[in-house]
Amino acid sequence: MNEIIIIAAIDKRNAIGFQNKLLYWLPNDLKRFKTLTTGNTLVMGRKTFESLPNGALPNRRNIVISSNRDLSYANAEIFSNLEEAIRSCQDEKVFIIGGESIYKQAIDWADRLCMTEIHAEAEDADAYFPTIKPDYWKEESRDDHPADDKHPCSYSFVNYVRRN
Repeated sequence: MNEIIIIAAIDKRNAIGFQNKLLYWLPNDLKRFKTLTTGNTLVMGRKTFESLPNGALPNRRNIVISSNRDLSYANAEIFSNLEEAIRSCQDEKVFIIGGESIYKQAIDWADRLCMTEIHAEAEDADAYFPTIKPDYWKEESRDDHPADDKHPCSYSFVNYVRRN
């Protein structure tokens, strides 16, 4: 059985991006992302994949969701929808890594959320994460971090589990 985990960084308004880029550069968030996802499967939308500076992320199975059947990317598999992509994963830990429309589809399927909650509001944003509803999600852990010379604002790593 797959474990489906959404991983995202959100600001105070649930914003996740602007013009297909992350809102904040937080080195510890990027390290956490790498630690959690290495050796596992990543599922993402086409625009998220195209925003990756070096294409497919190494040491991970990269799955891209796109309605364009003619797409082809090095070291990535293409599926036309989220359900088909998840069905292709057998007994795998599957991380949903964006973007907005993929998160909206996946939130009803996810078992866990690994969130970076950024304690700031981005000036510009055009992509948002769905609301994390307390009726459906229980906070499992929280690790708070202050702003410092490498991190322009404070943030928290927050893990949620689906309520039964």
